[in-house]
Amino acid sequence: MARAPSGFAADQFREACAELQQPALAGADWQLLVEASGITIYRLLDQPTGLYEYKVFGVLEDCSPALLADVYMDLDYRKQWDQYVKELYEKECSGETVVYWEVKYPFPMSNRDYVYVRQRQDLDVEGRKIHVVLAQSISMPQFPEKSGVIRVKQYKQSLAIESDGKKGSKVFMYYFDNPGGQIPSWLINWAAKNGVPNFLKDTAKACQNYLKKS
Repeated sequence: MARAPSGFAADQFREACAELQQPALAGADWQLLVEASGITIYRLLDQPTGLYEYKVFGVLEDCSPALLADVYMDLDYRKQWDQYVKELYEKECSGETVVYWEVKYPFPMSNRDYVYVRQRQDLDVEGRKIHVVLAQSISMPQFPEKSGVIRVKQYKQSLAIESDGKKGSKVFMYYFDNPGGQIPSWLINWAAKNGVPNFLKDTAKACQNYLKKS
């Protein structure tokens, strides 16, 4: 497979696919963080930041893989169902499709914004159809930092989705986000622990409404 555009290599897509089959948790200090409502989350301490990387495994029972991938990629629709979105759009820059995303933070904290590239591939892996989306922060002069908004410079996410063998989706997500600023690491880690499962639940609900919308 040729090297993928947007700086993503073909093996990065394959690695995300492999996690669905066999979670890669050996050889590092991944800790089981929470296991509830069909979702299991592991975390790994990132020593330089004091923050954690996360791996999430779960099943969304009433959302097909293709639908889930479509909903995840639809930025205009996300503005309707994600209450934390302040601004969200895509723009072509230097041959890249770049996403700008501003996230609402509760007072008195400053909002955060992200500039990142992402790419989706629908792969056939030994007869299994797997949808993979990779995203990573990027620095682009076309997106200068705004006054009063903190730019998130370390953001990385992988998402792999396949059928659960029924009507739903088996999901793997890798996630790392350093929101910067003066937020204590314990608060960031607490928010991630709670935010990731809630995000998946909100996405599953958005899938049902997406069907009604289309």
